[in-house]
Amino acid sequence: MNIELSAQDRENLIAIARETLSAKLEHRSPAYPEHSWALDQRYGLFVTIKTDGQLRGCIGRMSSNQPIFDTIKDMALAAGFEDPRFAPLTRAELPLVDIEITILGPLEILSPPDNFELGVHGLFIASRGRSGVLLPQVAVEYGWNKTEFLQHVCIKAGLPPETWKSPETVLYRFEGIVF
Repeated sequence: MNIELSAQDRENLIAIARETLSAKLEHRSPAYPEHSWALDQRYGLFVTIKTDGQLRGCIGRMSSNQPIFDTIKDMALAAGFEDPRFAPLTRAELPLVDIEITILGPLEILSPPDNFELGVHGLFIASRGRSGVLLPQVAVEYGWNKTEFLQHVCIKAGLPPETWKSPETVLYRFEGIVF
């Protein structure tokens, strides 16, 4: 990936996500840190919220027409309050959450289906009017092999695990910068 984010940019993105959540929970206007030109770039991204190492919310966009600075705010709110798998984040939980951000590279059609590297590439599937995505770090976190990763992206999309083998299925890979 050709995105350049300094350590300070990465810290600022985490701070922006946390401040966005805090401001909503405290019913106040957010106070964001100054940011560099790098946060004006346009990339898809995901915000993942964890508590005690367990997933608490994860929402993102595969691409965005907004600067990273704005997309991070939207995705932090979505991960904290709109992930249908979890109840909305509470004020008491906020000090306990860890925030992880994944900046996404462009989608590349995956052919053959095993033409990806675990821990480097995430997967996006589209089939039968459904779609699903798994970030690059997910396969490593769960210790999955390539077949298991392909099966789980199907399941994430609400499809049978072997759908990735169907000629009507379109698979993509993408890289991500995770911090």
